[in-house]
Amino acid sequence: MPQSSDAQYPPLPLIQTWVWMMTESNNPEIQQKGQSNLISSFGSLAKANEYLIAQQHR
Repeated sequence: MPQSSDAQYPPLPLIQTWVWMMTESNNPEIQQKGQSNLISSFGSLAKANEYLIAQQHR
């Protein structure tokens, strides 16, 4: 069961997909959609990055 602090965020595999879209895709529209989804979910790319780093240290 997810911790309450994780409940506000999408599932980790979805977040990782958005990061892939933003960093690995050669299609600018896909890159923009990945970035947009991350910002919509976290408020900023920096917060998304902090969350992913925290998940790696669990």
